[in-house]
Amino acid sequence: MTGFITRRAALAGIGGGALAAVLPARAQAAEITLGTLTPLTGSGGKYGPVMRDAVAAVVEQVNGAGGVLGKRIRLVSEDDETNPEAGVRAAHKLIDIDKVSAIIGPWASSVTTAVAPVCWESKTFLCTVSGADSITLLPHQGYLIRTQPNTELQGRKFGEFVLELGAKKPYFLTPQTPFTQSMIDNIGKALAVGGVKLDSEVYDAKKTSYRSEVDAALRGQPDLLILGGYSADTAVLLRDVYRAGFKGKMVAFAYALDGKLLESVPAEATEGIYALSPSPALDASGYKKVCALLKRDELDPYTAQAYDHVNLILLAMAKAHDTTGTAIRDNIRKVSQGSGKPVDNALDGLKLLAAGQDVNYDGASGPCDFDAKGDILGAKFKYEQVKAGKLTTLKIA
Repeated sequence: MTGFITRRAALAGIGGGALAAVLPARAQAAEITLGTLTPLTGSGGKYGPVMRDAVAAVVEQVNGAGGVLGKRIRLVSEDDETNPEAGVRAAHKLIDIDKVSAIIGPWASSVTTAVAPVCWESKTFLCTVSGADSITLLPHQGYLIRTQPNTELQGRKFGEFVLELGAKKPYFLTPQTPFTQSMIDNIGKALAVGGVKLDSEVYDAKKTSYRSEVDAALRGQPDLLILGGYSADTAVLLRDVYRAGFKGKMVAFAYALDGKLLESVPAEATEGIYALSPSPALDASGYKKVCALLKRDELDPYTAQAYDHVNLILLAMAKAHDTTGTAIRDNIRKVSQGSGKPVDNALDGLKLLAAGQDVNYDGASGPCDFDAKGDILGAKFKYEQVKAGKLTTLKIA
């Protein structure tokens, strides 16, 4: 056996060979303990299990090759429930009881915002796929990186795409989230370059109807609606927009337009909607490796990023000859940026580091180059459209 899995993660299920990486084993002093804190339930529940599986598969591979610094890796998986309070409880368990060096996986920005102080105060390294600008502005002392583009970059991409679609009177309908104001500001800035003004309305995501907000938006006769919510509230919003008779274009976050939403909402209410999301590096060897590892033809961006997180952490430990969160913080850029030999997985990188060579990790999500705040410096985006009830890729750029 190569690791440990919590009761909650076991009940959630894990597929194939990844299970072998996390079955129960008695912790030993010679072990390295890592934690995943992904949304196995809640609005992010579509993504968390596969993210966890990707991390577990890498752990299994590396343990099979002898581990890191002669130590085997124990993986503990917890569910943040896409909920800040649950995320904080789980983070405390991982840090205080399991003694993890690093936590991988918070998806929702609200969860990462709540969990981050728990991590930096305990000198536990945190890798996240959350996008709110405010996250890397926290006083995290370097104990945090994210591979998800921040909302400044995402907002600019949304604004540029709205201009590309020819909109002259766009309207942004969005729930209150940690990234709401940043998205409004940055979409607005991008639109202003094209001489277009953005109007917006922030709604309560817990409401059972948004007809009053939709009617208020449509009074201004917009030609395009930008939908900023998650799946549950977007499903309600789409029904109300359809009933109100809106005939213009719509653009949403791709993660909101999941299979469950597209099945539950009438096809006539979703057909033609455009979607935008950060994209994995589909042509990269690292992306192909994790697809093969998980026996999948394609992966969402968050799983690609989680795969990169665990590889980066293990390489940083090897570079530092130390497995603490502080060692990861001080060495993660040394294995992901610079003039070292390019690698796309921990196994190859560990061999090079053991031979005294430098490495530069390029992964499944693309080049992992971070600024001083911990933000990824660049990313590709996928542009999609709902056609015949399914998201169809238009371009990746």
